[in-house]
Amino acid sequence: MSQKPDFFASRRRMLQGAGLAAASFGAAASGLLLPRHVLAQGTRNTDTVRVGFGRGGLPLIARERGEFEKTLAAQDIKVEWVGPFPNHAPSLQAVVGGSADFGFWGSTTPALAAIIAGSPLVFTHFNIYSPRSTAIIVRKDSDIDSVKDLAGKKVAVNRSGLGEFLLVAALEKHGVDRQSVEFVYLNPPDAAPAFGQGRVHAWSMWSPGVDIARDQYDAKDIFFEGTDLDFLIDYSSLVSLRRFAVDNSALVRAVINAWQAEGRWVSEHPRESELLAQKEGKYSDAVRDHLIGYQRQHQFYEADDPQFLREFQRAADWLAERAILPKKVTVSEHVVRV
Repeated sequence: MSQKPDFFASRRRMLQGAGLAAASFGAAASGLLLPRHVLAQGTRNTDTVRVGFGRGGLPLIARERGEFEKTLAAQDIKVEWVGPFPNHAPSLQAVVGGSADFGFWGSTTPALAAIIAGSPLVFTHFNIYSPRSTAIIVRKDSDIDSVKDLAGKKVAVNRSGLGEFLLVAALEKHGVDRQSVEFVYLNPPDAAPAFGQGRVHAWSMWSPGVDIARDQYDAKDIFFEGTDLDFLIDYSSLVSLRRFAVDNSALVRAVINAWQAEGRWVSEHPRESELLAQKEGKYSDAVRDHLIGYQRQHQFYEADDPQFLREFQRAADWLAERAILPKKVTVSEHVVRV
């Protein structure tokens, strides 16, 4: 059952008058959301699920801890891990290409971009983790002290992802002409050395990459999502192919339940979680302790949660209006509930 989102309550006054259109749910009323009775209840056409993972976050911790696999093994479901992926786009490509059944709880923005481009992807579940820690960082020895100083500079971002949208939001908030800043599109493995070598002046990046870079390159924040961004315009999502979700509704539900259990454990055990993540990330104890300090919490939402989808639609519209997404999309048409 979906829970009331604390985040939404804390943002309600700010969102008043923002034009959240109830019309976006016309699709649900007309049956574009697949109702539960349409899905073959108990259907499972495979006993193996291929799950994407990256070098941080919930999937990495689940892979290292092993309980996710045990939970599903008790239901005769074998887990195969696919990855690691540097960001969500290649994870989505693996799903579309047939080498993975689920992405790795990545950003909704590249998933929407892939859907707009014609990929038959659907969102099966959502997660909001807090605090949010994506940031725009610069070297402390640079001449950049604020977002306004980015005019005329090069900033590394990942295309149609967290990095790009955060930079757009920061420039807009501080009245900096977007055209005055050079967006350098790099995936994280390439962006890190580019930032360290000074080939870009700033980097917009998420945890743990931004935390590692801040420590490794003596960098500082000039915009921090958790405190400087006034609203969420991107979420963590569990993405699959529509056909797979429909044909394997029982398996998808089992996977979702296992993720929820994993998220509860991570929320309740921040130190143990970060020790597991550090094992794979091989970063310093200082970075690890910084991440432990976030005391990160995970909150999950069903794919058809009306309140969540209203906020998600608002985010998608914001992204399309700023050309981060190529056009508008009705998000309720691209979710499957099980």
